[in-house]
Amino acid sequence: MLLPTHILLWYITHTLEVYGRNDYQIFGSSTYMLTLSKKLREDASHAQPSSQQRENTNNGKRASIRDKLLVKEIPEMEANLPGTCRVEFDDSDQLSLFRLTISPDEGYWKGGKFVFNVIVPDEYNMVPPTVTCSTRLWHPNITEDGKICLSLLREHSIDGTGWAPTRKLKDVVWGLNSLFSDLLNFDDPLNIEASEHYLRDKKDFEAKVRIYVTKYAKR
Repeated sequence: MLLPTHILLWYITHTLEVYGRNDYQIFGSSTYMLTLSKKLREDASHAQPSSQQRENTNNGKRASIRDKLLVKEIPEMEANLPGTCRVEFDDSDQLSLFRLTISPDEGYWKGGKFVFNVIVPDEYNMVPPTVTCSTRLWHPNITEDGKICLSLLREHSIDGTGWAPTRKLKDVVWGLNSLFSDLLNFDDPLNIEASEHYLRDKKDFEAKVRIYVTKYAKR
């Protein structure tokens, strides 16, 4: 940005006075003018926030919005937990990180205890929480390394059942809990091998599920 001539002249005069430079013929010195021009550019750059500073400010604002939402949603989530679920916070002041433990009381995974790690990002509720399963299991919609296939955790879903700002954490809890019952889906699997195993031999599938429960998820 070019400064108006009268402002530039004032700045030069002011600089000369500050540094005791009374010889105004020095204006003709190209070295001095180049140095002064450089200082003007530096001052202008310091006056304006960098893109990183603006990004940090925006992230801070989004985190503040998220935290206000969590203060309301966490009590609501805890008040509406299914009987098979338990929520734990390592730090009560950090509501954006918690563990959900699901202990199915019916179905293939009955008797197991499955732990899910939930991270609520700064951009919540414009984007969904990130959820992984830390308990190894044999399941068509959860991989052995913890990835999860659940429509409402998808930021973009073609069937209209994906994430939306109107959804809340209690919806996430109920959705995860239902992966062991109502939302169990062998037709749209993430763990294709587990799904094919079920379709090929249901009894053998159930036997493998029980082996995993006993080995990795016993209560």
